[in-house]
Amino acid sequence: MSLPVPSSDALAASHALQHLIAAEIESNAGAISFARYMELALYAPGLGYYSGGSAKLGKDGDFTTAPELSPLFGAALAQVAAAIIPQSAPNILEFGAGTGKLAFDILTELATAGVTVDKYYIVELSGELRGRQQEKLRDFPQVAWLDALPASFDGVIFGNEVLDAMPVQLAIKHPDGWQELQVTVREGGFQYLEVPASAELLAQIARQIPGHDLLPAGYVTELHGVACGFMATLARMLDQGKANAAFLFDYGFPAHEFYFEQRVTGTLMCHYRHHAHPDPFYYPGLQDITAHVDFTAMALAAQDAGIGVLGYLNQSGFLLGAGIGELLLRTDLADAAAYLPQSRALQKLVSPAEMGELFKVLAVGKGVELPENIILQDRSHRL
Repeated sequence: MSLPVPSSDALAASHALQHLIAAEIESNAGAISFARYMELALYAPGLGYYSGGSAKLGKDGDFTTAPELSPLFGAALAQVAAAIIPQSAPNILEFGAGTGKLAFDILTELATAGVTVDKYYIVELSGELRGRQQEKLRDFPQVAWLDALPASFDGVIFGNEVLDAMPVQLAIKHPDGWQELQVTVREGGFQYLEVPASAELLAQIARQIPGHDLLPAGYVTELHGVACGFMATLARMLDQGKANAAFLFDYGFPAHEFYFEQRVTGTLMCHYRHHAHPDPFYYPGLQDITAHVDFTAMALAAQDAGIGVLGYLNQSGFLLGAGIGELLLRTDLADAAAYLPQSRALQKLVSPAEMGELFKVLAVGKGVELPENIILQDRSHRL
């Protein structure tokens, strides 16, 4: 692969993480699950991608998210929050707030509209990103950071590109059944090792993958056990509240679109300095590792834990239903220098050829109704 060369400090940090992972592999009879490898690569204290000190987002990072593209994204989410808060409580909780840009844009829009937010909670695992958030949001005293979810919550929850960064297990189909792909050390580097799938993993495959027995030999895919566990925890928190709604934005598909026979190598992808590639063993700790989201599995996990699905739609339908087109018109058409960049950003957010179709929104909660223009875009029947 032709990728940018890391600095000497970055290489040293990656080598330290590699030694840590290799030591854990050795202490676990020579192999660990891919989910554990991914967890260490992303979240090992001080060394993992999200817990280290390197920039993650924007032109100096590895990828750009919707809030970084335009303040219109946050302003559109604020319209939805303004519709939910009167039915619930003046609280917002955000998972993985990135640079703090989304929180800044939501709070700014709500303040302009005269909507009071008593508390804006942020759950953030990255120390580097938390520091950037605290600087960005220093003028909003209602912002508070949490290390764990509260027992119950009333209000509005947002999570943008949170589920895709949760560790996944890998499995490969053979003519005689499924094997798990674990991680071992060979020839001085990390490699996959096939082991018999456990009963627990086989049960997850049977539940998560429609027609799993019909997939071709050599088919590799991800199992989203950690994300399903997160959805169950989120659902239990919401179930303890009286009225609430959580909106999760991410790239992915419902199950019947996820497990295409032609998608033989799965959806695992890595992001390094705005380059996308498929090798999760390339400089651990210096690159993001993600997998597309199985939204059917997420919805079922929430339902099994007692909370309902309020809606499922593509990002385009959600943002247009939230009025993002009208928000763009606040910018004077005659001011080309201001209008054209926002217009191009909106196009990227909603175009089916860009983020509009690949990114989906899953809404779960209880005791509230979504705005009518969003309900009209609902695709829950496709889950």
